[in-house]
Amino acid sequence: MAIGSQFMTTEEFLAIPDDGIDRDLIRGEVREYGMTTRGTPHCRVSIKLSYLLYEWLRRTPRPRGGLYGGDIRVRIRRDPDTFVGIDLAYISPELEARTARNATLIDGIPELVVEIISPSDTAEGISEKIFEYQRAGVPLIWYVDPSVQTVTAYRLDGRHQMYNIHQDLTAEPELPGFRVRVAEIFED
Repeated sequence: MAIGSQFMTTEEFLAIPDDGIDRDLIRGEVREYGMTTRGTPHCRVSIKLSYLLYEWLRRTPRPRGGLYGGDIRVRIRRDPDTFVGIDLAYISPELEARTARNATLIDGIPELVVEIISPSDTAEGISEKIFEYQRAGVPLIWYVDPSVQTVTAYRLDGRHQMYNIHQDLTAEPELPGFRVRVAEIFED
């Protein structure tokens, strides 16, 4: 839900006190989603994907990009600002080099955005985020649905493909050599 009618900058958005409400800044407008309900399926998938992506990154020759999790704050657009929390993000070596170790946000476009669907997510909210990521230029977006054990990959050119537990998920050219059986993402 959008609040207010005045556009906000990222700096103004960051000044909002943390009151447990999940918010994004979409084209300068604050969106409130209420308290996010993640639950154990979301948390398990987040840990598993973090591990799989970290292992891929560890084997990647230097210079490496960066892998961030835990609802990392990312500004993907300016004037008006779009500032979102992302479950997992992989950023390029160039963006990683420009991001200070103690930064409170990533200021740029990730190569990969991973969103894990939670029980409190709505179809409208998911669609809006996909649209905003594509509009900002994110080359690869994965929407992971623990309830049906699928990963849907969205690309900038509008193509999307759903992967099930019988398929391998790849991420060329953004994550060269990354390949995992989708079933492995959802294993206990």
